[in-house]
Amino acid sequence: MTVQQHIKTNWLLAYPVMLSMLGQVMTGVADSIMVGWTGATPLAAASFANVFFTIPLFFGVGVSYAITPLVAEAHGAGNENKIAEVLRNGTVINLVMGVLLVALIFCVQPFMYSMNQPTEVVDLALPYLSIVAVSIIPTMIFQTYRQFAEGMHSTRMAMIIVVGSNVLNIFLNYLLIFGKFGFPELGLNGAGWATLVSRIVMGTCMMAYVYYGKKFRHYRNGFSLGGYSKSLINRMLHIGIPAGTQFIFEAGAFGFSAIMMGWIGTTALAAHQIAINLATISYMTTSGLGAAATIRVGNFLGKKDTPQLRRAGFTLIGMALVLMTAWGILFLGGRHFLPSLYIHDAEVISVTASLLIIAGFFQLSDGMQVVCAGALRGLQDVKIPSLLIFVAYWVIALPLGYWLAFPLELGPDGIWYGLLIGLTLTAGAMIVRFQRLSKRLPAQI
Repeated sequence: MTVQQHIKTNWLLAYPVMLSMLGQVMTGVADSIMVGWTGATPLAAASFANVFFTIPLFFGVGVSYAITPLVAEAHGAGNENKIAEVLRNGTVINLVMGVLLVALIFCVQPFMYSMNQPTEVVDLALPYLSIVAVSIIPTMIFQTYRQFAEGMHSTRMAMIIVVGSNVLNIFLNYLLIFGKFGFPELGLNGAGWATLVSRIVMGTCMMAYVYYGKKFRHYRNGFSLGGYSKSLINRMLHIGIPAGTQFIFEAGAFGFSAIMMGWIGTTALAAHQIAINLATISYMTTSGLGAAATIRVGNFLGKKDTPQLRRAGFTLIGMALVLMTAWGILFLGGRHFLPSLYIHDAEVISVTASLLIIAGFFQLSDGMQVVCAGALRGLQDVKIPSLLIFVAYWVIALPLGYWLAFPLELGPDGIWYGLLIGLTLTAGAMIVRFQRLSKRLPAQI
């Protein structure tokens, strides 16, 4: 395949994933915008609660990513029995993981008052967190069948389902946050209920699509109970847990940065929530390219075609750099307008605008690292990337961000300068890792 053919194939695989990932994150964006209209304190409470929600959620999503490279490899090798086996074992792993993660969130709630956050923020955050925590279970159901379908090069239906559930979420937000058409005015908790209901619908629809879809009828026995493989479960966990750990290290770094923002005050925490929301939108578009990297690299690994594997991976990295350059320009140019969509507090908008300048500059690093991580998952290499992310964020970026923010008194900007450095170090390490691993593979594996 030529580079032009790779770009076309990559795009056809990636754009539905981009839109579905955008749809998923737009649930949080819609929540933040509509909650922000009610004031800075509810918005800060959503930011604080999301620290304890998104880290377990991202870990679960990372665990579910083990399905895609194994399905893609088996699909490339033409092994239908292995594909169904991955689905059956992946389903039980993700369901158990979802329940455990919800239980974990409820266990940590009593400690939220001891984190030096404004009391009024914690008071609002706790009931909201209790509601959205349960949505992890239907999200893990959705992820099971989405990752399976993506491994089979079927990415469009997940996009349609996510977009539809996001429309439902916005409608329910309107009803429940503001108390329209006779519904109670629940404020921040209304956003939580809207998220839960929309994700139940999302998981149910994705499961039905895979079960009834003609393309997947040969793998219907993947829905059967029993016949689980200890060796396959272990293999999936050896891929999924390090992949989930990557998300913990990265999401945890951004989550801990939110806690540090709370030490500065409610305004800084609200500004951080807006800036993170916007940066997450750009991240999710590139995550579509990362998902395509996992699929294509895994598929060429199954076909034992190293030259095309490398060409597909590096073409996707180039596409990510182009896309994230556009996002960086948007953040820099719209740094005052974009926050005004969330809130009308002039002080919050001013702080957010400053953070978006930093976000604009780390877009290239963010895009490169997420695609490289996807390509490495396609090679089933997840442990070393997890270690690289841990060192970049937790050993270097967060301590540096604390030093810049507090001893050097740079405030919120200092915390984000640390994140910029962490992302840049991660991107550099990831691309070196992919270059070395893929170059060591023989031309025909």
